[in-house]
Amino acid sequence: MEVSLSGWGRYPVQRCRVYRPESLKALKEVLASKTESSYLARGLGRAYGDAALNEGGGVILQTRRNRFLGFDEAAGVVRCEAGVSLAEILDVFVPRGYFLPVTPGTKFVTVGGAIASDVHGKNHHKDGTISNFVADLDLLTADGNRMTCSPDENADLFWATVGGMGLTGVILGASLRLIPISSSYIRVDYHKARHIDEAFEMFEATDEQYQYSVAWIDCLAGGRSLGRSVLMRGNHVPAEELPEALRGRPLHTGKKRMLTVPFDFPSVTLNYTSIRAFNALYYRVSKGSPGVLVHYDPFFYPLDAVLHWNRLYGKRGFLQYQVVFPFETSREGLIALLERLARDRRSSFLAVLKRFGAEGPGLLSFPRPGYTLALDIPARDRGLFAFLRDMDEWVLKMGGRVYLTKDAELAPELFAAMYPRLERFREIKGRIDPENRFSSSMARRLRLVEGAR
Repeated sequence: MEVSLSGWGRYPVQRCRVYRPESLKALKEVLASKTESSYLARGLGRAYGDAALNEGGGVILQTRRNRFLGFDEAAGVVRCEAGVSLAEILDVFVPRGYFLPVTPGTKFVTVGGAIASDVHGKNHHKDGTISNFVADLDLLTADGNRMTCSPDENADLFWATVGGMGLTGVILGASLRLIPISSSYIRVDYHKARHIDEAFEMFEATDEQYQYSVAWIDCLAGGRSLGRSVLMRGNHVPAEELPEALRGRPLHTGKKRMLTVPFDFPSVTLNYTSIRAFNALYYRVSKGSPGVLVHYDPFFYPLDAVLHWNRLYGKRGFLQYQVVFPFETSREGLIALLERLARDRRSSFLAVLKRFGAEGPGLLSFPRPGYTLALDIPARDRGLFAFLRDMDEWVLKMGGRVYLTKDAELAPELFAAMYPRLERFREIKGRIDPENRFSSSMARRLRLVEGAR
């Protein structure tokens, strides 16, 4: 069936032929038929840009392959199919005293998608990416073989697959190490930073005290207030430290009621004026409050409480743009980017600043030591792409890189310069999939794989 698909930002929209196999046998039959020139696995569609699109080719939806296969309670390792969502893991295992070791800003992503993007979270400065907690994974390769990959077995293919954007094959399932918890709550310290330098000082002075650390940043403030922020950092709360009223249900998974955005907002709703007013109000009403007890759901997934929140940007959608600058150039790089945003009146309703730890271990993993900034920018005019190209070149000059899972416009020559392990990835990809049976719109745009169809 041919359908129009997009990422979560709703840009771009492309025509793809969709397959929904429910079993390994059915999946193998789809690939063996060679009906399409290439295929790409897709989860819940929460990637941005064209990362999970395959225009004119086949897209294999993994959501029907979502069974739990086993749990080693002594080791805290869950074995599941790739279509299991992080939300499903939380629902099943939080009541049993386990939490995700790494989670992005939404729980509505599949395990396979999280591994293909080698996702990071608020604890990257401590724990790195999700691949550090993947004990092993099963991969269906282009020749129809099922291969088990881990840091010790078929290690080269493992490190090409984590962060490999689905281009080495179809991730069938994985073993994921969870972390033990005794309550569902995070004790969060909120601190206001008057400008970007103060935010850096707070991160660097005290970040190691917190398992989780993130900042909302006002990307439209200028002058002495450039980069003003609200830092939100916290740690898991032991059950014995909960107030009496919460000790009866220390491991509950939270409320399931959600708001919804029922229709596409006019594209002018989120504009420079409205977003600047919101940012000013949010910063003003935010308080520097230490020790606030917060359930994990609103702390990690504030936007998940609003279904279809991407409709707020209208039918034209938006681009999410995330970059990382190394520590030595972070201040210069971020200040120039923020100044350019304000000067060009490029409003971002969401702007998130985090401090990264170690280099991502996957060959195409995004994180590297430094600071990362994520922006949501409405796709309203063609000038946006010229702006982003200027920013891409600036990021490269500063030694940084763009996150592939959120990219929609990066040029191939800039991409190649940003990812120094690309040639090693191409070598492994060429060996495991010499006919480029697994491809994507992104792979072709970036010329990620030479000769990709």
